[in-house]
Amino acid sequence: MRSMDTSTIPAPSSTASAGDDAARLRATAGFVREQDTSALLSRVLPGLDGPELRALTDQCSFAHAAVLVFPPDEPALRAQLTACGLAPDARPQPSVVVRQRLAARHRLDAADLDVRILRPVVHGPAGERRAVEVFALTTPTGSGLSGVAAHERGADHEAHLAFDVTRPDPLVLRGLLASFVRHGAAADGGGYNPHEDGTVFYFTAPAGTKTTYRRVELYAGGDHRDVLSEHLAGRYAALPGGRSGEPAAGRAHRPAAGPAARQPDVSQPAETLLRLLTGAWTTQALATCARLRLPEAMDLDTATGTAELARTVGAHPQSLATLLRYLAMLGVVSEDQDGFRLTPVGALLDTAAPASMRPLALMYGGAFYQSFAHLAHSVRTGRPGFDHLYGENHFDYFARHPELAALFDRSMASSAAIFEPLPDHPVLTAAADAAAAGTPRTVVDVAGGTGELLGRILTAHPSLHGILLERPEAARAGLAGTTAAGRCAFRAGTFADVPAGGDVYVLSRVLHDWDDDRCRSILRHCAQAMPEHADLLVVERLLPEDGTPSLATAWDLHMLCNTGGRERTAGHYARLLGESGLELVGHTPLPLGAHTLHARRA
Repeated sequence: MRSMDTSTIPAPSSTASAGDDAARLRATAGFVREQDTSALLSRVLPGLDGPELRALTDQCSFAHAAVLVFPPDEPALRAQLTACGLAPDARPQPSVVVRQRLAARHRLDAADLDVRILRPVVHGPAGERRAVEVFALTTPTGSGLSGVAAHERGADHEAHLAFDVTRPDPLVLRGLLASFVRHGAAADGGGYNPHEDGTVFYFTAPAGTKTTYRRVELYAGGDHRDVLSEHLAGRYAALPGGRSGEPAAGRAHRPAAGPAARQPDVSQPAETLLRLLTGAWTTQALATCARLRLPEAMDLDTATGTAELARTVGAHPQSLATLLRYLAMLGVVSEDQDGFRLTPVGALLDTAAPASMRPLALMYGGAFYQSFAHLAHSVRTGRPGFDHLYGENHFDYFARHPELAALFDRSMASSAAIFEPLPDHPVLTAAADAAAAGTPRTVVDVAGGTGELLGRILTAHPSLHGILLERPEAARAGLAGTTAAGRCAFRAGTFADVPAGGDVYVLSRVLHDWDDDRCRSILRHCAQAMPEHADLLVVERLLPEDGTPSLATAWDLHMLCNTGGRERTAGHYARLLGESGLELVGHTPLPLGAHTLHARRA
C-alpha cells in the first residue's frame, strides 16, 4: 500500500482566523486519505516493529484524524465541508467527551458548549472506509466563546489520530493499552460516549513520534468503562516489559519463578478490595457535601480557605478539612495553597446547577442508603430491603411522607441528561412533522413524574400536545414556567387510567420498578389505549446480553433492594412486550447507560 511521509502533511493548527478552519479541514482530509495503518503505527510509536507491529496492525486500524473548528452556525460549517470536498449532510451528534474536556480546560459550564461531532467519510489508499472527525463548537460572531476559539486553534488540544479496535474484547483492549504505554505513549484521558455507545482512550504521543500529531485515540465500540477506569488511573504505566497483547491483570497475578512463586503478591487484590469496601464512605461524603451546601459556598475559579468555609456552612474546621481532602481525592473539589475550589463534578451538587444532582445525593445518602443495609434480606428472600426496613413499599411510604416524595421526584429529574437526545427520536420528529402539517398529534407520558421529560419533548416540538398521567399528589414542576405548559393536560390516575387515542406513548423509567407480572399489566393497559398507528417509547437501562460491565447491573441491585423491580435485557423486554400485545421494533442508546425501546401494537 502507498503511504505518505507525515512530515509533509501539516497537522490542523495554529491560526486565529475562522477563515482558516477550511484549510485545517482540507489538510486533515488529505492526511486521512493517504495513510497506511502499519506504516502510521510505526511512526506514531517509535521502536514498534516486527511481530509486535504485525500484532497491533491486526488488532486495530487507522480510522480518522480529528480537528476542532468554530463555525458561527451550522450552514457555515456545511459550507466549509463542501469547500473541502467533504459530504455536508452527515448528521451531527452531541460530543460528550470533548464538551467536558473544553469545559474543564476553560472552566465553563459544559451545558453552555454546543459541541457536535460529524464524521464525513473519506477513503484510504486501498479503498478503506475512514472519516474526518470534525468537532464543531458553535461560536456565533461576537460571542463570549471567541477567546476559547482563538486559544484552541493555537493549541490544537483536540487534534488527534484515531485507531479503531477491531475486536473490542476487554482482554485485547488491555493488551493494546499496555503496548501503547510500553512504547512511550502516556494516558491522557478518555470517556464513554452514550450517544454512539463507544469508549475512547486518549494518549499523548511519545516524545520521539514521527508525526505532527501529539495525541492518539483508541476507539472501542461498546461500554468499556471498567477498562477506562484502569487507563485513567495509569494502571498500565507501572507494567513495562510485558509481551504485546498481554493484559496488565494477567501479568500482575503471575507468580515469579523459583521459591518466590510460593509467596504470591496479594497486595494489589487487597488494595482493590479495600477501595471497594470504602464505597459507602464515598456515598456519605457526597451526601454530606450536599447537606452542608458546600458547593453553594464554593467557587469554580477562586479557592476558599477551610476556616472561611467552616464559618459559612457551620462546620468544625479541622473535620471539614478532612472531608474536603477526601472530596479532592474523588475529584469533587480541588486543593491548592489558597484553599479549595469546586470542580465541574462538584458543581453538580449545587442546588442552582442546571439538572442539579443534589437531590440524588440526598436520596442515595438517605432513605436508599438506609435500606441498602438490608440487602442481605433482599438476597435471601427476594423481597425489598426497603419494605423490610420501613414496613411498606417505597411508593406507599413516600405518599405518607410528602417531603421525601418531593425529594424523590427531584432526584429523578437530576438524571435529566438521559433525556437530552430523546426529542430527536424519529417517532417524535415524525409526529411533530405531521402536526406541523395540520394533523394534530399528542404525546402521552404515563407515570411521567414531574413532567420533566414531557416538557423537553413539547419544548423541542412546538406543534405537539401532551398529556401527563400521574398520581394526584404529583407536582408538575417539570412543566411549570415552560412554553409547553399550555399544550399539556394533566390526568390524575393509575396505570389503569392510560388515556386512549394518543399518538406517541412514553414509559420512562417505570417498568424497572416492577416485577414481570406487573409490567405485563402496565403494558397491556398501554396497548389497549393505543390506536393502531400509535408508537410506544420505553426508556430503561438495558442489562448487557453478554454480561459486560454496565450501569444497568448496578441499578439491577438497587431495584432489588428498594422497589422489588429489576433491570432487564432487550430480549427480556421484547418478551414482555410480546406477551402484552406489543412488538419491539428496536432500541437506541441514551446517556447514562439508558436506552429507548420503540414498540408498536403487534
